[in-house]
Amino acid sequence: MDVLLLDLSMPDQGGVDALAAIKARFPELAVLILSGFPESHYAGIMLRKGADGYLNKECDPVEIVTAIRTVARGRRYVSSAVAEMLAADEGGGDRLPHESLSERELQVFLRLAMGETVGHIAEAMFLSVKTVSTYRSRVMEKFKKASNSELTYYALKNGLIQ
Repeated sequence: MDVLLLDLSMPDQGGVDALAAIKARFPELAVLILSGFPESHYAGIMLRKGADGYLNKECDPVEIVTAIRTVARGRRYVSSAVAEMLAADEGGGDRLPHESLSERELQVFLRLAMGETVGHIAEAMFLSVKTVSTYRSRVMEKFKKASNSELTYYALKNGLIQ
């Protein structure tokens, strides 16, 4: 089985968008996320969105090989840190606001946090400006924020963007 290694930081398109597009076109393709972003911020989200595993770039190279072999066999791979985090989440642990966003809300949030305008986001995501504005309103409400700059601050503070 083929395995795609995917980074979350890419020019022009974020990893969340890329994963959604890849899984829509190739649902059986195993995708292993290898990212510099902290596991605590993205692993749960990416696994829920269809990734077959998540590793931080700081991991041991041997762990990368193990993860590739695991997902190539059709199984999921998570590090012990991610497993503990997921277990804590199931135990009713407090979730951060970005963890409760839908896939589209997360995509819009990350683009807003990186400074993109509603019009540019609409064009890039093939949505109407009104639809993107609705997603923006939902994100603002869930985060209890009043401006895009507050979203950017939140994203930077939580390691969601660099």
